[in-house]
Amino acid sequence: PCCPPAAAWPRATGVTSVTCHGDYIYSTGRDGVYRQLRLRDQQLEVLRKHRPCKGLQWIEELRFTPDGDLLVMGFHADNFVVWSSRTGENLHCIPCGGGHRSWSYCSSPLAEAFAFIKCGDVMLYHREAEPCEQQVLLASLHGREITCVRRLGAVEVPGHATLNIFVTGSEDTMACILVLSECSRAAVPLARLSDHVSSVRALALASSVGPGDKGFGDEGLSVLLFSAGGRAQIECYRLLCARDPASESAVACQVIHVGSHRLDEHWERKKNRHKLIKMDPETRYMSLSVIPGTSTKQLPMPWKFLAAACSDGSVRVFGLLEAARKLVLVAESFHHQRCVLKVEAFLYTRAGGERRHLLCSAATDGSIAFWDITSDGYSPVFPALGTPLLTIMAHSCGVNSLHIREMPEGRYLVASGSDDGSVHVCLLEVALGGGEAAGGTCLHVLERVARPCAHAAHVTGIRVLRPDLLLSASVDQRLTLWHRHPGGLDELSTTFFHVPDLAELDCWEVREAGGQLRYYCVLCGQGLEMLCGMAPPEPPPPEAPQ
Repeated sequence: PCCPPAAAWPRATGVTSVTCHGDYIYSTGRDGVYRQLRLRDQQLEVLRKHRPCKGLQWIEELRFTPDGDLLVMGFHADNFVVWSSRTGENLHCIPCGGGHRSWSYCSSPLAEAFAFIKCGDVMLYHREAEPCEQQVLLASLHGREITCVRRLGAVEVPGHATLNIFVTGSEDTMACILVLSECSRAAVPLARLSDHVSSVRALALASSVGPGDKGFGDEGLSVLLFSAGGRAQIECYRLLCARDPASESAVACQVIHVGSHRLDEHWERKKNRHKLIKMDPETRYMSLSVIPGTSTKQLPMPWKFLAAACSDGSVRVFGLLEAARKLVLVAESFHHQRCVLKVEAFLYTRAGGERRHLLCSAATDGSIAFWDITSDGYSPVFPALGTPLLTIMAHSCGVNSLHIREMPEGRYLVASGSDDGSVHVCLLEVALGGGEAAGGTCLHVLERVARPCAHAAHVTGIRVLRPDLLLSASVDQRLTLWHRHPGGLDELSTTFFHVPDLAELDCWEVREAGGQLRYYCVLCGQGLEMLCGMAPPEPPPPEAPQ
């Protein structure tokens, strides 16, 4: 017997039902959400909460069907509603007068019945099964356009081809974890995240093993996911994906909600806030980047740090303490004075082991700024973001895509694409001198290459595949491969893709058994598409001088 504390049931409006299914416990309540819990070390741990649909503010019961669907039953206004988690729609909406009444629901392949008491009378709703005339040719992943996509990794399942796991964010306020098989070419959703109150515009991943998940990576993936978007909201989840040959997708995904942050809630907790300018609650997070190599071993619990590009003109840094499920704002700067569209964090490691954490941010005026955000190594809080080390005017208008690739000897390739259709690449060198303003960190521009008319529309995706190879994608529905050399960029090939209004792309490489290298990319916008191509041969190394 176990008696967990009441804090494990955080409901202000009452628990209406408790159901056990598999290894989890599910609770419903009159707050319009149902929660998934598990028993761990004789304590109940809340993994995540689900909000089925808008307007369903009174959930009464959950039922798991033999075909794998989850039915959510509750009251919406004066109607009894049966909602399907699989299809995301109401199966039944029966006028009954609302909640606070005795009721019973029964369904079978032949008929369905709903009985309830109204004004002292027993009422019965009965409907025989009818053939469904609606046929879904292709199930949708989202209700509106997809704004961002990230590849979590791949899961190997015996008897199946490699299964790629992706996460997508959309204007429909949902994030979706899905599996995509190269053989079946079908996208199967594994889980949907419904904690956002506005659009999901940015995603970031941190691949690491979470508490209690040691050894999990041998059979699957353990990834920390950050999602952000409208209403200045950031959510953080731990995703555990493992092979499950018995399921339809051959992959099982467990989602654990780690933490969240809202700027309006942060403002309400501030002291002397009446003396400060109030933050804008409509601020949107445009881009996220996990700052690599920031785990502080000197502290009893490790922190992770996240940079965010914000529509109110700021660059913000957040700290996550996963063990305490706490996400806090630790630094911000309004240097750009206009909407910041992109951020990318990267790590510089000197030969002696000294490390510097650098951050790149890009705004709507075409400028790209570089910051040194290195902490002292003993404190989880970064210093205040001061003056950037370097600012480059790379484009004539907004920078909609940004990617950084590390090169040998402390050099970095920074590629960017703009609203004006141009592509810009610069080669930077990091040097540690004796300066005091930024801890002695200096950045030098060694080379700049620009292609003014690379595309006929906004360049919304760019990746540096190799030091000599660049990939760009645009709203003009062209995916172009470029050869980079000191004199400029030469077009190698162009592929037309089928996704309108391209929002973002993600790329990865796979080396086959024969040694051949393949590049993969996934594109999102009004749909989702995955492409694959063979890597061109690498150029021979330069000859040594005689």
